[in-house]
Amino acid sequence: MRNLAPGTLVVSCQAGPENPIHGPAAMALMAQAAEAGGAGAIRANGPADIAAIRAVTDLPIIGLHKLGDPAGVFITPTYEAAAGVVAAGADLVALDATLRPRPDGQRVAQQIARIHHDLGVPVLADVDSLDAGLAAREAGADLVATTLSGYTNGHPPTGPDVELVRQLAAKLDCPIVAEGRIRTPEDVRTVCDAGAYAVVVGHAITNPMDITARLVGAIPAA
Repeated sequence: MRNLAPGTLVVSCQAGPENPIHGPAAMALMAQAAEAGGAGAIRANGPADIAAIRAVTDLPIIGLHKLGDPAGVFITPTYEAAAGVVAAGADLVALDATLRPRPDGQRVAQQIARIHHDLGVPVLADVDSLDAGLAAREAGADLVATTLSGYTNGHPPTGPDVELVRQLAAKLDCPIVAEGRIRTPEDVRTVCDAGAYAVVVGHAITNPMDITARLVGAIPAA
């Protein structure tokens, strides 16, 4: 089992269907480029992308599967989704561990326990608040990430949630992974100083469409 080491930069290689680089082949290339740049792990969505990435790298893969309504619990919402990403080659399973109801009616603790028992892999809990992080750890999560901070209330802030990283690191006895709107080396240093065990960066590295749009938006109107 490949483990997530402390001080790891995790590169999230994901692209939606609206993006020209959507698809397993492009995500595998992104993962190779990330590894060449020094990334210590990859975060990827869906069995197809995960299998393609596993074929080209031995880095640890944090696997998830986005299913259902994005307004609700849709990051690996069921055990079956978790089993699919592990079968494709994921070493850890990321799942939504917010306090919202799950689509299958189960508690997150039930899903985590079954993943541990049947699949034998660690679980990374994506949370949006300190309360959710505390509950996720109590439910058996091995790592807790700030992935969903700002996204469950419809008003995401513009930068990383450094305060949530700090609160989780102070309260929990497990690794805290900083994720969400981390775009610069300064952001990385700030969340590490706040107690992050590892840092996930996505759009700022692997979404040239988004990067281009932000830069274009900074050009003054003629």
